[in-house]
Amino acid sequence: MGDKKRKRARKSKAATDEETASPDHNTTTTSSNATTSKNDVVVIPAPEPAETSDPESHGLRRGRSKNKKKKSPPTSATVPDRRSSRIAEQNGDYAATGSVAEPPLMPKWEGSGAAAKVVPSMDAVVKVFCVHTEPNFSLPWQRKRQYSSSSSGFIVAGRRVLTNAHSVEHHTQVKLKKRGSDTKYLATVLAIGTECDIALLTVSDDDFWEGVSPVEFGDLPVLQDAVTVVGYPIGGDTISVTSGVVSRMEILSYVHGSTELLGLQIDAAINSGNSGGPAFNDKGKCVGIAFQSLKHEDVENIGYVIPTPVILHFIKDYEKNGAYTGFPVLGVEWQKMENPDLRMSMGMASDQKGVRIRRIEPTAPESHVLKPSDVIISFDGVNIANDGTVPFRHGERIGFSYLVSQKYTGDRALVKVLRNSEILEFNIKLATHKRLIPAHIKGRPPSYYIIAGFVFTAVSVPYLRSEYGKDYEFDAPVKLLEKHLHAMAQSVDEQLVVVSQVLVSDINIGYEEIVNTQVLAFNGKPVKNLKGLATMVENCDDEFLKFDLEYQQIVVLKTSTAKAATMDILTTHCIPSAISDDLKA
Repeated sequence: MGDKKRKRARKSKAATDEETASPDHNTTTTSSNATTSKNDVVVIPAPEPAETSDPESHGLRRGRSKNKKKKSPPTSATVPDRRSSRIAEQNGDYAATGSVAEPPLMPKWEGSGAAAKVVPSMDAVVKVFCVHTEPNFSLPWQRKRQYSSSSSGFIVAGRRVLTNAHSVEHHTQVKLKKRGSDTKYLATVLAIGTECDIALLTVSDDDFWEGVSPVEFGDLPVLQDAVTVVGYPIGGDTISVTSGVVSRMEILSYVHGSTELLGLQIDAAINSGNSGGPAFNDKGKCVGIAFQSLKHEDVENIGYVIPTPVILHFIKDYEKNGAYTGFPVLGVEWQKMENPDLRMSMGMASDQKGVRIRRIEPTAPESHVLKPSDVIISFDGVNIANDGTVPFRHGERIGFSYLVSQKYTGDRALVKVLRNSEILEFNIKLATHKRLIPAHIKGRPPSYYIIAGFVFTAVSVPYLRSEYGKDYEFDAPVKLLEKHLHAMAQSVDEQLVVVSQVLVSDINIGYEEIVNTQVLAFNGKPVKNLKGLATMVENCDDEFLKFDLEYQQIVVLKTSTAKAATMDILTTHCIPSAISDDLKA
């Protein structure tokens, strides 16, 4: 995508100048004692500029929370979806019988095209209210101030609701409100798929499910098929409908999940708050979930939708395993074989095509059978072209990672490779990707360990974003970025451990400026992960604690003095424990 990066929408001071693709849902900062009365009737003032977001709000767009006069729910079975609620006033006045005024009958709209046909499914679209309490990665023993957001979702079969994962990330409380209702129902989060940006919810109250038919899923659309996006975007409290067509279908970068999966590009407007809303085809069937949009000065109305194959994969994964297990990957980095001289040097015949393996993830199951410089010719019987694509539909090709993503964790696939001019076949078990610097911590609080004021923690993408902002890819230390982009974990439990900061004390004089520097070894032993480091330090009987850091730095502390000073430092900074709960086990 070059400089047109897709990110979740953030209402910041430079929002109009950002070149981001943003997951879209409304966000409002709240304090713990803030309340909103549903029955207040207020005069709506002229639109005001949106509030500036907290710079640490995970890129979520924040809007101004307003109380508005509730409109009575329509009584007609068929509801106008593109017309203003003022239509009744425009089409007729109240008729009087004697001295008693009676309200007019609600008009019954009829129409043709996508909008009219999706009306019966619109009642299944709900508004999602979530209170988030994010971890404080810079001070991992506490959490940030809570804030609230609103987004969209829709009811599916099995008394469940689908929305976006980023809409309920780090949730403290989730509530749902149906169209035309004044009641918010408490919801339970069943599963969160970080890679595919989908979350599954349910509501225990039986009243929530009354009178609503679940949304049905349709087939994968083709280019120029009409789509209608329904949701609750910023700009009002009632349901909103935008329409457009499918303009592109390819493997997309999912900003929230930091992965690449099949996605649809549409020209219907997707704004903050539309996240999690369904996209309907002209038959009223759901063909996707709105989840992010491209914000750039040179583009207009570019939105992205999670297609049905990805949605159904998520649902089936949950039903099959009782939890979300993720999308498997083929743990290799590969090179295109478009150059004829390169193909000739690899011993490929004129009719053979494929891609060359550059590196293999040491933690991937295929690392035991595949080798660098193997040429992958086919995956599960589908031939791979020299540019890494496979046939998709008539006149279309797509990256062969699509074939891998259609599988489930633990499934097997037949991979055919060319090695030393010999064709070999391997039945490979597929697994999820293990990253040295993970893209998510999956709702868990960050781990930490403190000794003599040195705060040790494991690096993750949320940690880098917390320390250096949304532009961490430009502002973080080069050494950390190099490992983030290119380093591979050598074992499933390997972590990149750093000195996050030094809490100043007499014991650590001269070390105060050490920040976000990797710990390579302790007393001559390599540091594999944070728990291993904490165990070695706690069990150390040597006279000195010696930490070997990146950039050839060393930290030396007297063991007895360092351990004795730790408790006083914790008391000074109101830290409840020197070690996080997950490291105590």
